[in-house]
Amino acid sequence: MNKLLGKRALVTAGAQGIGLAISQQLLRAGCDVVVHYRSSGEAAQSLVDEAARLARRCVTVGGDLTETDECDRLVAETVTFLGGLDILINNAGSLIARRTFADATDDFWASTMSLNLGSMRKTTRAALPHLAAAAKSGGGASIVNLASLAGRKGGHTGSLAYSTAKGAVLTFTRALATELGPQGIRVNALAPGLILGTSFHNTHTTPEAARATVAGIPLGRGGNADDIARAAVFLASEFDGFITGATLDINGGVYAC
Repeated sequence: MNKLLGKRALVTAGAQGIGLAISQQLLRAGCDVVVHYRSSGEAAQSLVDEAARLARRCVTVGGDLTETDECDRLVAETVTFLGGLDILINNAGSLIARRTFADATDDFWASTMSLNLGSMRKTTRAALPHLAAAAKSGGGASIVNLASLAGRKGGHTGSLAYSTAKGAVLTFTRALATELGPQGIRVNALAPGLILGTSFHNTHTTPEAARATVAGIPLGRGGNADDIARAAVFLASEFDGFITGATLDINGGVYAC
């Protein structure tokens, strides 16, 4: 039996890189999906076309999730389209730029926190009543937060602000799981390592740095977006399971807890 068939999901930043792969695999697993995007409108539309071929429902919604009103609007449009919400994938986030501690201005620090942690907090807050309603009527609901290996290890030079934000995502996940567990809402996180072929690493990781990182990975390769998407779909499917407050590290063995 397909546990995800007919489940209703929202994926933030769901039209490129890891988010795109998650959106695709949720659709293929039987979910109806709202795909949030900020600048990847054309890619988002391709997901609507794929959903039609799969006989699933899908719509795209643009917005800047650093703004509270935009998060509220995204969730409102999601629930109107889907009729409720069972699964929230908080994928929005970025390094923005590499800056040392000395060079990270207050505005840069605030922007990094707002994008990587604030957007997650605001979107989750808006979604909470709908997830709680789904949990009550459908046996559970699931939140999956995208963190990073940088949140575990501290990241490479110039990623202090980003690493701090992603470390906070790990704590946010554990604390929220404790708070929302009595409502039947599971909260888990994914911590990807080097995921090649994404705009993140294409922008912020040089080929030389990528090769050096791969050389230290026990499995001998970098990851890809589908490696993360499969794990996201698994955790999403645990809306009625016993896994909560956990972080799944997906890094080829370069870091293990």
